[in-house]
Amino acid sequence: MKRHAQVLLLVLTGLGLLHAALFSDLCLRYVKEGLRPLLIASGVLLLLLGVAGAALDRAAPEAGPHAHAHAHGHDHSAAPRIAWLLFLPALSLLLYAPPALGAYTASHANSKAVPKEQRFDPLPATVPLPMTLTDFTARVQQDREQAVRGRSIRMTGFVTPAGRAGGWYLTRIIFTCCAADSQSVKVRMYGPPALPANTWVAVTGTWHPTGALGTKSATAALDVHRTEPISPPVNAYTDDLPLTPS
Repeated sequence: MKRHAQVLLLVLTGLGLLHAALFSDLCLRYVKEGLRPLLIASGVLLLLLGVAGAALDRAAPEAGPHAHAHAHGHDHSAAPRIAWLLFLPALSLLLYAPPALGAYTASHANSKAVPKEQRFDPLPATVPLPMTLTDFTARVQQDREQAVRGRSIRMTGFVTPAGRAGGWYLTRIIFTCCAADSQSVKVRMYGPPALPANTWVAVTGTWHPTGALGTKSATAALDVHRTEPISPPVNAYTDDLPLTPS
């Protein structure tokens, strides 16, 4: 890879990072929101390095006879040919960003451990009651007061097929830092057939009575009464409360 190509790679990578983190929300497919400033700073730095390199090359005098004194030798300053592959991720950020993680990842990712709760606050009287998948799972398996029994629950997530067993899960993928450490939280859905995988939906229903509610034997599952497709959230890798329907 020649010097001008190395400069071009720096510029393209810098522009790609800025496109993903500053001029769009693409970066949220791969990292948490808190890392966006670092990506922007990295993009600016790479862009400045590329521009500085181009300026230095232009200002340097043209090579004279002495510059080729090693004509019979070899130029070891050039990068190996495989370095050209570095252009692929740089161009992908500008032209075709990899898709967000979804059902395939959720079916293979580690399940998020639900934290042990010492006590639960009383649930509001809202109908339907908006809950995160994590909170619902914790209530079902740990709340001795069985506060979710008979309550109409509303949750949002995307569809993950349950495999050979049939049926489907409402799913959220959660980042601790970035896509590399993603974990999934899933709640089994009973009722209407599944929509296509990766479809974002709002689901309303009641706890599916399997196992002893408030103990580890209880299944985090819902008898679905209503399902409606929704737009994917901008920041999809959190387990947020759903919006209460108007």
